[in-house]
Parts: sequence; structure tokens; C-alpha cells
Amino acid sequence: MSTLTRARCRLRAHPFALDAALAAGVLVCMLAGSFVDPHGPDGITWELRAPDPLSLVLMTLGAAALVFRRRAPRRVLVLAGGASVVESVTGDPRAPVAMCAVVALYTVASTTDRPTTWRIGLLTTTVLTGTAMIAGPLPWYAQENLAIFAWTGIGATAGDAVRSRRAFVRAIRERAERAERTREEEARRRVAEERLRIARDLHDVVAHHIALINVQAGVAAHVMDRRPDQAKEALAHVREASRSALGELRATVGLLRQSGDPEAPTEPAPGLDRLDELAGTFRSAGLRVEVARADQGTVLPAAVDLAAYRIVQEALTNVRKHAGDAAKAEVSVVRVGPRIEITVLDDGTGDDQDGAPGDKSGGGPGGGHGLLGMRERVTALRGTLTTGPRYGGGFRVHAILPVETRTSAQDGP
Repeated sequence: MSTLTRARCRLRAHPFALDAALAAGVLVCMLAGSFVDPHGPDGITWELRAPDPLSLVLMTLGAAALVFRRRAPRRVLVLAGGASVVESVTGDPRAPVAMCAVVALYTVASTTDRPTTWRIGLLTTTVLTGTAMIAGPLPWYAQENLAIFAWTGIGATAGDAVRSRRAFVRAIRERAERAERTREEEARRRVAEERLRIARDLHDVVAHHIALINVQAGVAAHVMDRRPDQAKEALAHVREASRSALGELRATVGLLRQSGDPEAPTEPAPGLDRLDELAGTFRSAGLRVEVARADQGTVLPAAVDLAAYRIVQEALTNVRKHAGDAAKAEVSVVRVGPRIEITVLDDGTGDDQDGAPGDKSGGGPGGGHGLLGMRERVTALRGTLTTGPRYGGGFRVHAILPVETRTSAQDGP
């Protein structure tokens, strides 16, 4: 920190001392000016003269009032202006008491608004100049009278300029602070959204794979003694499902690593290109799944592709868990204009579901958050989701997602 900066900090910390020093400096200037007579008997000469006692009193009162200019600027202006008016009428030769009024007017202009500055400045200039011209001992056109008019105008203008600059600097500082708060709020919002997305991914991965592992483990335990080959095949599916679950969990949790971590995952997130593989895992668990696609090879944005995959995954998981052993699921992916529609139907009875009737998300007592997670994904992409029981039995999940998100549309040509 430089010496000048330290001095400014000290002065700002002690404004009363600064005003006292300013008042002392103004008093010294007025005293020096009162001892000089610019109008000698032989024309314009500079000669020493003794000021009147009243002028000395007025100068002292005006300078003392400046000590309180920050606390009561208008009262100080009235007092300094009154002293200047008295000096203009009685002083002969005149002492420069008007300096106090100029400093006080500057203080008022720097602490108020522009309309008030105009009103007070015009009133002060008119009163001081008019009094000096009309009631003073000098002719109305004397340079001293015009000097009062000029100096009061300069004081008001300088104070208004300082006030405007302070307001400009304050506005810039407030905009910078507001922008900083906005950036912090945006960062917190993005962190919350990312946490919610990761939580949804973890739920989908765990619900899907653990359900398959549970089913295959039950099959293996049931046929272990009578058909060991089938039990061995079921255990192989358990191992495959657990390996896949660990891989997806590692990839999802890896998103929380630092960006420079070499162990961060580089494998792309799953999408509809792995739909057949997903259906195969459910078929190996004993669920009959049919897949029909009419999306004409549509390339989806990463967010839409992942959401579509997770919706199908969660819907089939719910079918396997709640629709019954004899249930059949149908998955369709259709491109309709600027949107893609994903539909998952089943004909199950839901006799063994753990949640409330008709709620395959397990949203009832003791249930999970399947349908809620699907709805959050779809809403985040400005899509629509419709779920509910089918007439005659079964359940229907229907999602409509935009082919282009706002981000992908902005990145395009």
C-alpha cells in the first residue's frame, strides 16, 4: 500500500479531523486575504492593512462552522452565508468571508441531489451577490461582487460533479457485486441440478440392476438342487448384472471427480443405441420384452438420449418388479415431427407390487421415486410425461421429448 493510499484511509477513518484541518486552512487563507488591500491610493497596488475586529469575528465564526459541515451541511451554509452577508454590508474594505459560504455550498451540493443543488445554489448566489451589489460599499459592477457570483457558482458546480462521480462509482460497484452474487447463485443452482441428475442416475442404475440380480438370485436358489445347469446360468446373469451395475456406478460417481483426475470416466453415457442390449438384460431375467422403433436413425442430443434410455430402463424395471411373472412389455420409440415419443406398455396385473395400487413407481407406502425421477427428467427437457393404468389391465408410460434442446439449438447454425 502506497503512502498516499494510507493517508487517504486515515483521513476517511477520521472525517472530523479532516474537516477541522480544512476549516483551519480556510481561516488562514481568509486572514491572509484580509491583510492585503488591492486598491491602494495610487491605483492597483498591494499594501498591508489591518482588518476590522468585526471582520475577524465573522471569519472565525465562518471557519468554525465548517468543522461541522458533514453533520449539518445546510445549517453550516446558512451560518456561513449570513456571515458573508454581514461582511458585504459592513466591511470596508471587505474581507474574504465569502470563502466559508463557497466551501459550505460545495458540501451541500456534494451531499444532495441535482434539483436541490440548483435551488440552493441559485438562492445562495442571488442573496450573496445581490447583497454585495445593492447594500455594499463598492459599486455594483465592482470585481469583488462579480467574484462572489463566480466563486459560488464554481462551488455548486464542483459539488454536483463530485456527487455525480460518487454515484457513478457506487453504481459500478453495486453492479459488480450484483453480478458476483448472480454468478454465485447460478453456480449453486447448477450444482444442485447436477446433484439431482446424479441422484436420478444412481436411482435408475441401482433400481434396474438390483431388481435383475434379485430375480436371478431367486431363480438360482429355486432350481439349485433340481436343475443345477439352469441355476448356473442364472448365477451367470447375476454376475453380468452386478458387473454392469458396478460399471455404471463407477461412471456416475466418477462425475464427481476433479476435472484433471486421470481416472475420470471417458465412456459415453448410455442412450437409445443400447436399447436392444437393455431389453436383452430383461429378457434374460424372464420378462418378455418387444421393441419397435420408428425413429429413422434420429441423432438425439446427449441429454435427450440419456433421458430416453433411463425412462425405458425405469419403466421396464417397474414392470419386472410389480407387473407379475407372466407380464409382457412393449417398448416403442417413434419420431413425430420435432419430437420423439417413448412408450412402454405392459399387460401385468400388479398383484405383487409393493406400492399403492396402480403406482408402479412404488410411490405409495414404502415405495421409491421411479415415476418422480422420470417426470423430473422429462420436465428438465421441456417435455411431457403421461403415466397411468391401462383399460383392461396393465400400465402405460408415455414420454414426449424434444429432438433438439435449447442448448443444441443455440449451438447450431
